[in-house]
Amino acid sequence: MNWYLQSSETSDVAKSTRIRLARNLQDFKFNLSKKDDIERLENKIKEGLYNIGYGLRFFKLKDMDDITKMSLVEKNLISPDFVLNKNDTGSILINDEENICIMIGNEDHLEIQVFNCGLDLDNTLNLAVEIDKKIGETLGYAISKKYGYLTACPNNVGTGLRASVMVHLPALSKTKNTKKVLEAINSFGINIRGVYGENTESTGDMYQISNKQTLGITEKEIVENLNVIVEKIIKQERQARKILAKDDIALEDLIYRSYGILSHCKKISSEETRTLLSNIKLGTDLGILKELTDLKVQKLYLYTKPANLQKYVGEQYEAIERDIKRAEVIQQIMNEN
Repeated sequence: MNWYLQSSETSDVAKSTRIRLARNLQDFKFNLSKKDDIERLENKIKEGLYNIGYGLRFFKLKDMDDITKMSLVEKNLISPDFVLNKNDTGSILINDEENICIMIGNEDHLEIQVFNCGLDLDNTLNLAVEIDKKIGETLGYAISKKYGYLTACPNNVGTGLRASVMVHLPALSKTKNTKKVLEAINSFGINIRGVYGENTESTGDMYQISNKQTLGITEKEIVENLNVIVEKIIKQERQARKILAKDDIALEDLIYRSYGILSHCKKISSEETRTLLSNIKLGTDLGILKELTDLKVQKLYLYTKPANLQKYVGEQYEAIERDIKRAEVIQQIMNEN
């Protein structure tokens, strides 16, 4: 089962973990724009695939249909900007489990990404470092003895590491404490972003928490610092849930109203679904809503997003038709044995 359909003991708040390493190859210019240079980069990477291993396969963005590309964005495997700006020149390496996805020719030559469910920074980093070492030995990186790994953007120089955790904070939102907690986190040198990263907004009480500093600090220190912050967020959210749970009837009413709408609607937008699913997940995590399992909630999150909805049913639909089909898929997943 793919990581985005799995759960762990921290998945009630920390939904997923991502480690990203920005790398550039020696003997290549940064920010490649010429077609010949890009093809040379791709050929070198493809030649090294056998040595890299991990079941990675190579795909050009321009050879993928739009729905497939957007389904990868919705899974947070590739960024929206990558598809928007590099559609004609970008490519990816990805395995069948989709816990490894390497973007090629985005801001840097390589953006090595490893994913996991829940809060699992240490294990995710270990796998990323293992992959990174094999790629570095095979292809050769641009490295400075003074600064570390050289990157297109100065913000990534040094380790080139961006560690991030997706967190679900419905109780902090309902108790009006989200802003206070996130502002406190920001003062510790941590980025707070929307679901799809930089310049995106939070939807369904989901936030992406990541490190800012990459230079003058080790990969281990980055992960340790982020781990401490996320554990504090988890504690704050769980405390807020206890406060909400004191008013049993009001919370149960909110959760079951959301469940009722999703169970009986005839059409529903992606935006409304995100809001209602936030309440549904809260109810399932607290043990209030016993009609759904963690797996069903994970499926609802994934297969109600526009592109993955269409991949799930195997058909393409216009927006209004998607809203109708989304309602059908929701009820189909809810009623699975």
